[in-house]
Amino acid sequence: MVSWRARGDPAPGMYALQLDPSGAPQYVMLANGTREYWLSGNWTGKSFTGAPEVTASGLVQFVDNDDETYFTYSFAANTVTVYRFVMDVSGQLKGLFWVEATQAWNLVYAAPKAQCTVPCGCGAFGVCSEGAATTCDCARGFRPRSPPNWASGDYTDGCGRNAQLQCAKNSTAAGSNKAEQDKFLRMDGTRFPDDGQVAGAASIGDCQSACLEDCTCSAYAYNGSCFLWHGNLQNLQAGVADDRAGTGRLYLRLAASELPGPRGHKWRDIKIASGALAIACFVVAASILLVHTTRKRRASRVNGLTVGDGYVSYKYSDLQYVTKNFTDKIGAGAFGSVFKGQFSDNTVVAVKKLEGFRQGEKQFRAEVSTLGSIQHVNLIRMLGFCSDGGADRKLLVYEYMPNGSLDRHLFRKTFYVLSWQVRYQVGLGVAKGLAYLHERCRDCIIHCDVKPENILLDAAFAPKVGDFGLAKLLGRDFSRVLTSMRGTIGYLAPEWISGEAITAKADVFSYGMMLFEIVSGRRNVEQGESQFVVSSTGSTSTEEQATTTTTTFFPLLVARRLAEEGEVMALLDPELEGDANAEEMKRVCKVACWCIQHDVNARPTMAEVVQVLQGLMDVEMPPVPQYLEVLAGRQRAGVP
Repeated sequence: MVSWRARGDPAPGMYALQLDPSGAPQYVMLANGTREYWLSGNWTGKSFTGAPEVTASGLVQFVDNDDETYFTYSFAANTVTVYRFVMDVSGQLKGLFWVEATQAWNLVYAAPKAQCTVPCGCGAFGVCSEGAATTCDCARGFRPRSPPNWASGDYTDGCGRNAQLQCAKNSTAAGSNKAEQDKFLRMDGTRFPDDGQVAGAASIGDCQSACLEDCTCSAYAYNGSCFLWHGNLQNLQAGVADDRAGTGRLYLRLAASELPGPRGHKWRDIKIASGALAIACFVVAASILLVHTTRKRRASRVNGLTVGDGYVSYKYSDLQYVTKNFTDKIGAGAFGSVFKGQFSDNTVVAVKKLEGFRQGEKQFRAEVSTLGSIQHVNLIRMLGFCSDGGADRKLLVYEYMPNGSLDRHLFRKTFYVLSWQVRYQVGLGVAKGLAYLHERCRDCIIHCDVKPENILLDAAFAPKVGDFGLAKLLGRDFSRVLTSMRGTIGYLAPEWISGEAITAKADVFSYGMMLFEIVSGRRNVEQGESQFVVSSTGSTSTEEQATTTTTTFFPLLVARRLAEEGEVMALLDPELEGDANAEEMKRVCKVACWCIQHDVNARPTMAEVVQVLQGLMDVEMPPVPQYLEVLAGRQRAGVP
C-alpha cells in the first residue's frame, strides 16, 4: 500500500507498506522506497511480534507458502460493516471502522505509535513534538508553506523561511555587504536531522565558520567533531533527552533579522540583565569555596595506585562513586556490562564490570598487566583495573569513546551517515589493530569476537578495537569460548563449528564479514535467519533452509559479482548515493572475499590486509567461497 502525496491528492506518496523483501514473514514500512522505519515483526502463527494489538479486535490470518503470501483480517464485532487499513499521508498505517450512528470513521489502530519516528513526517524545517498528542510546528524563523494543509494535519509541504539568508542575497544582489551576517539559533534537546556530514573543524567556532562559508549550509552541531547539514532539514524533533544517540544542541542558520542583537534591546531589559548579573556574581563568589572543597574531596576519594606501564589499581568503592553506583550503562557484551564514569578532573572513562570470572588473584593481575602494556592507536587503551574483593568486583577501566560503537552508525541510522572515507579508514584502522595483536605482542592475542559492536570510535571517528584478550583473562577454556561465540551469528569462522584448531585466521574471517557490513551498511545475516555455516553433507532440509537464508546473503552477492568481473559500486550502501572511490571499493570487496575463504591457509594475515588496503600490495581476484555456493544450492564439482 502506498500513501497519497497529500490530502486531496491521490498521486503516489513517499510512504509504503509491503512484505519484507528479504523473505521474512513480516511487513515493513519504507520511506522513499529505501528507508525502513517500522517492522510488524515476524508472524508467530497467531500475531505479528511487533504489532500484537492488531489482533485485539479481530482475527488475523497470515498465509505464506511457495504459491502465495497474503494477509487477512476479520473484524470481530458483528455491528461493524466496514473496516479499512490505510497508509496515511502522515506515514502511519491506520486501522479504522465506520460507525453508522455518528457517520464517521473511528481510529482503532495506528503504527508506528510514535509519529515522530516517521521520516519527514513534519516536512522540511518542521519540528515534531510528542506529548499528550503529537504535533508539528515550524522551527523559529519559518512558517508553513501551505497553511490550509497544516490546519488539516497534512505537513508534507513543510516550512519556508520568513527571511532570506544573507549568503543567498550576496549571490543575487550587488552592494549587500552592509547587511548583517547570518546568525544561528541554538536548539537544545533536539534530535538531529538526517544526512549530516563530518567537517574538519577543531572547535565550535571553526565549525560555525565552516557553515557560514557555505551558502547551502543550514545548520551545524559540535560535540568534539563538527557536523554540517545542507539544504532542507528533515526529521527534527524537540524535547528529546540530550543523552540519546543523535541528539543534543543544534545550531540552526537564520537571517540576522530573525535573531536581533543586543542593540535591539530596551534599556529596561539591560537594567534587569545588569541586576541579574550582579546577583549571579554574588552567588558564584559564594559558591567558589564550596566547589573547590568538593573537588578536593572527590580527588582525595579517587586516588588509584599506579602499578606499572601507566595503568592504575583502583578501589571498588572509588569506581562505584565515579560511575554513580553503576547507573549509567552504555553497553553490554559477552564479557560484562560497561558503565560511564567521570573523575573529579572531568576525565570520562568506561568501566567494564566483568562477568563469569574464574581466575585467581595472582593470575588476574598477571593478565591485566599484559593488557595494560598493550599500546596501539587502534586498540582501546586500558587505564586501570579493580580486583578489590570477590569475583563480582573485577573491573577494567578504559578510555571513553564519545562516538560509541561502529554498529550504532552502520545499522541504527543515526543523524549522520558515515562517509566512504571514514568507512575506509575504519577498515584500515581495525586491520592495523588486529595485526598488532596477532604479530607484535609478546604472545599472539586472538580476539575471538571481531564485530562492529566491538569497534569503538573516538571523537574524530578513528577506530579502536575493544574487548581484546578478555577470553584469556576470564580463563575460559575452548568449550566455554565456543559456547559464548555461538551468540554472534554471522562472524564465526567455519573452524568454530567443525572443531578445528582456532588460530588468528579466525579473526581474519570475522574481519572479512565485518568489511562486507561496512560496505553495505546492513547486517550480513538479518535477525531471524539461520546460521550460515553448514556442512556440505547436511540433510536436504538443511540445504533447503540454507538456500532460503542466503538468497540475499551479501557476501555471496559480492563474491559472484567479482568472479564475473562485474561492477561492485552498485552494491554500496544506498545511503552514500554512490559517493565512494571505485578503486578502494573494489579493493575492499576483494580483501573481504579472501578473508572469508573456507580454507584457513587461503586467508591473508592481517598484516597483509593492511598492505593491500594501503595500496602497497596487489591482490588477485578471489574465488567464490565453496561453502557459500553450498548454501545457495549451487555446489559444483571441482570449484576451488
